Amino acid sequence: MKPANIPVLMLAQSLAMATAPVVILLGGIIGTELAPTPALATLPVSTMIVGTAVATVPAALLMGRFGRRVGFVSAALVAMCAALMAAFSIASHNFWLLVLATFFLGTKLAFIQQYRFAAAESVTPENASKAIGWVLAGGIVAAYLGPAVAKATSDWLPYGLYTGSFVALAVILLLASVVLCFYRNVQVSTAVVEEPGRSLVDIFRQPVVLVALCSGVTAYAVMSFIMTATPLSMHLIDQHSMSDTTWVIQSHVLAMFIPSLFTGYLIAWVGLHRILLMGVLLNMGTVAFALSGHDLHSYWWALVLLGVGWNFLFLGATMLLTQTYLPQERFKVQAMNDFGIFTFQAIGSLGSGIVMHHFGWAAIQWVSLPFLILSLFAVLYFYRIQQKGAVIASAHI
Repeated sequence: MKPANIPVLMLAQSLAMATAPVVILLGGIIGTELAPTPALATLPVSTMIVGTAVATVPAALLMGRFGRRVGFVSAALVAMCAALMAAFSIASHNFWLLVLATFFLGTKLAFIQQYRFAAAESVTPENASKAIGWVLAGGIVAAYLGPAVAKATSDWLPYGLYTGSFVALAVILLLASVVLCFYRNVQVSTAVVEEPGRSLVDIFRQPVVLVALCSGVTAYAVMSFIMTATPLSMHLIDQHSMSDTTWVIQSHVLAMFIPSLFTGYLIAWVGLHRILLMGVLLNMGTVAFALSGHDLHSYWWALVLLGVGWNFLFLGATMLLTQTYLPQERFKVQAMNDFGIFTFQAIGSLGSGIVMHHFGWAAIQWVSLPFLILSLFAVLYFYRIQQKGAVIASAHI
């Protein structure tokens, strides 16, 4: 066990996770200026998520081969270069170069998603949910740091609006790479590694694994689908100010990560299935508020509920997943789980711009609802399994 990894991962999360709110805030706005057609305005945001999905399996395999520290540091340095590429694309008015840059920024997010598993491995099993929560809580700083720095440095350089924002992001990512040099890999005992693991088919036949995957997919796909459309709907269609739009996005990202400070304790107190259920219901509350109007407070409440709902569903799904595999199975299970989650997130983000362009904000909400209902049934099924006293076949590191 290496509990000293937790503050390192938390600080790295605070810095590196700033990537996501910067691209989310600026991607659609810059895309509107540079895209050859309005339907492609959110493509820079979507390709970030596609990059995350594409990199999930290689990220896990790379760390399984060379260790987590090598993977974490190298990904931060690649992302730094991608941020500089994004700045150059704006200066040269090259939309497709911007799309390529956000794709590589997305690959960094795949490695960031591994922070939560690294945290669980660094502590005892009974402290895993708290460790995951504390590391995810680093996103609280990222929620302010990303948009605040992007806004403050937007006219920093004379090469075009927002070039300075991405240069500043590159500096933040460089700092993250330095912090990650202090991470120490957690070794699994030789006896455990030499034991054969189960096949992925056998692992994913477990109903509880499917519940964890369904919850994680819903958390990210619905969040991405609604969040990607928000700046377009607020700023470009409903003419809310950039300051108000920034405030809503910052509030949303804060709502995603502030609960991480206590979600682990809530899981121990009220039970995992109740946290998952609350996550689904909060997401349904998002749909209700989003459909209630286009005023600032309707947007704010919808995005805050979306953030808290994401936290409960995603952290709960992560904790559930860690109970379903053996130590020697962890990299391949984590890889396939995250590949499924971020593939659907990418589909949600790509579809968001198209649905928003052709059908509007209300359609975004109605399309989200069936996925939330499916997740609700999955969580209720998990509760039924628990009530029957089913045992989760698991082993902890």
